[in-house]
Amino acid sequence: MERKVIVIVGPTCSGKTKLSISLAEKMNGEIISADSRQIYKYLDIGTAKPLPEELRKVKHHFVDCFEPEGDYNVSKFETDALNIIEKLFAENKTPILCGGSGLYIKALVDGIFNTIDVDVEFREELKKNRELFGNEHLYEELKKVDPVSAANMLPQNWKRVMRALEVYHLSGVPIRQFQEIYKRDNVNISFVQFGLNWERQILYKNIEKRVDKMIGDGLVDEVEKILSKGYSKELNSLNTVGYKEIISFLNNEYPLERAIELIKRNTRRFAKRQMTWFRKDERINWIDVTNDKDFSSAESFVRETFGRFEK
Repeated sequence: MERKVIVIVGPTCSGKTKLSISLAEKMNGEIISADSRQIYKYLDIGTAKPLPEELRKVKHHFVDCFEPEGDYNVSKFETDALNIIEKLFAENKTPILCGGSGLYIKALVDGIFNTIDVDVEFREELKKNRELFGNEHLYEELKKVDPVSAANMLPQNWKRVMRALEVYHLSGVPIRQFQEIYKRDNVNISFVQFGLNWERQILYKNIEKRVDKMIGDGLVDEVEKILSKGYSKELNSLNTVGYKEIISFLNNEYPLERAIELIKRNTRRFAKRQMTWFRKDERINWIDVTNDKDFSSAESFVRETFGRFEK
């Protein structure tokens, strides 16, 4: 069997799961989820996790794997996903990588070494903190997450400190460990990438409908149940769109109507950032989608392009 992987990317609410399931059913495939939140248990409605009947139709990897406080990162994902892909090749199955977490996708396609780029928003936050609190503040933050690297730096070398914090933020791996423990063998895998492209205003309307459905499906109850299990409101997995706004509502910071408005606004902004990320990759074959009827032709295009792709 050829060592090829289908990759389906796109912004939130673009139909990636729907297309991937349809492809998997017809191509003897299994889905590798590249969603940094769906990997956690109990975060179902707010992450638009595949429904139980969809999970029964097609085997999904990296869905419902860890408790919400779990410490999973892009480096672990790359290693684990490559192992699953090799297993699927051995079983003559088609691996289908599907998700909107650009960092996870890029780590698997290109390797974590080539993935550690610049997180503009995080870097601006670090710069602000440096202006407010000084070099020592950044240095103390680095000591908390990566004491080995910190021991080999001085606070005044703030650019190096900032970069080390940035690498850890993006990957969960201390920067010095890259040279010492990381080595990606030549995996000899072709990743054939496809992106779902919606006209922006249509996508935004779809986002608003999805958020309304999430509320109707019980997002508030979901958040309450998660917190009732004893999980902290401060968890990284809950400090994300859909959850943080509902938590603020439950804290009486604003009414539910305002929480819904913020979820819609923040999801639109998130979708815009996703498209900015994916647009940088010229290897992605973009498929224009205007409505659900277009998915049949999108599926045909993926299968045809994937079939004739040669490395």
